[in-house]
Amino acid sequence: MSKFWSPLVQRLVPYVPGEQPKINNLVKLNTNENPYGPSPLALEAMRAQVSDDLRLYPDPNSDVLKHAVADYYGVRTAQVFIGNGSDEVLAHIFHALFQHDAPLLFPDISYSFYPVYCGLYGIAYQPVPLNEQFQIRVEDYARPNAGIIFPNPNAPTGCLLPLEAVERIVVQSPDSVVVVDEAYIDFGGDTAIALIDRYPNVLVTQTLSKSRSLAGLRVGLAVGHPALIEALERVKNSFNSYPVDRIAIAGAAAAFNDRAWFDQTRQAVIDSREQLVAQLREQGFEVLPSAANFVFARHPTRDAAQLAARLREQGVIVRHFTQARIAQFLRITVGTPQQNQALIAAL
Repeated sequence: MSKFWSPLVQRLVPYVPGEQPKINNLVKLNTNENPYGPSPLALEAMRAQVSDDLRLYPDPNSDVLKHAVADYYGVRTAQVFIGNGSDEVLAHIFHALFQHDAPLLFPDISYSFYPVYCGLYGIAYQPVPLNEQFQIRVEDYARPNAGIIFPNPNAPTGCLLPLEAVERIVVQSPDSVVVVDEAYIDFGGDTAIALIDRYPNVLVTQTLSKSRSLAGLRVGLAVGHPALIEALERVKNSFNSYPVDRIAIAGAAAAFNDRAWFDQTRQAVIDSREQLVAQLREQGFEVLPSAANFVFARHPTRDAAQLAARLREQGVIVRHFTQARIAQFLRITVGTPQQNQALIAAL
C-alpha cells in the first residue's frame, strides 16, 4: 500500500487468475484452455497480417469480425460488440448497463471476477445461493435488482441452465439487463442469442478463448439489442477506441469462418469429457453434470487441497478453490485423452 494510492485502489480486492506455471512437461489442467490448437485458417490469417501494415491502427469497429460473428449467428452487425477478451467486454457491461439503485444479482458460486467489477465500479451486489445440487433456481432471481448476470454453463461448477429457464429469468426482470456469460456454451448448451430479438434486455457474452482455442489472442464479444450494444460502444470509445488489433481481428474472423475445425475439436473435447467423468466416478469421485470443457469433482474421503498438492508433485495441475461451499471440489480441465489418462494414473 502506498500513500499515492487512491481510496478506490486501497479498497479493491483484485481477481486472481489461474496459475500459468513456468515449469516444463506439466499436465496443465487448471485454466480451461482448449487442448487442441486454433484453426489452421486462423493461423494463416494471422500470419498474413504480420506485415508493414502493423504501423497502421486497426479498424476501431472490428467490422470484419463483426460480420463474421453476425453471419455465424444470423444477427445484424448492429447487434454485435467486439472487445479485447470477454473480461474487457464484461467490464464495459458493468460500467454501461448495471444500475446503482438496487443490488446486482449473480450466483454465490460463480465467476469470481463479478464482485471485483462491482468493487471497481461501485455497484452493490447480492449473491444468490445455488441449490443443494449446485444449480441456479430461476425463482430466486424474481426480486428487485439493478441487473442480473450468470455464466451458462456456470463456472466453476459446469452446470447448465436450459434455454427455457434462461428465458424465464429474462421475463421475470423486464426492466433490468440480464447478461448471460456464455464462455463455455459451445461444449453442451444452446446459446441465449436466440432470445435477443424477442427481449431487449438480454445480452449474451462469449469468448474465443475456449471453444476456438484462442486464449492467447484475447478476443471477446457481446450480442444483444442495438441499444445495449450502443451503450457498450460509448464506453469503449471513451476508454480505448482501438481495443482489438489487426492480427486478432483477422484470426478471430477466420476462426468463426472455419466451422469444420470448430466442430471437430469441440466434439473431441465433449467425447473426452464424458470418458473422463466415467473414469473419475470409477475412482469414487462425485462429479457434477458438466456442459463445459471442465469437470467439477469431489471425493468422499480425500481432502481436495491435499489431492491438488499431491497431483502437483506428480506433474499434474488442477484448480482448487477455498470458498467454503466448494472447498472439497477440484475443477479439472478436459485435456487430450493422453493428458486425461495421466491425471487418472496420478490419482
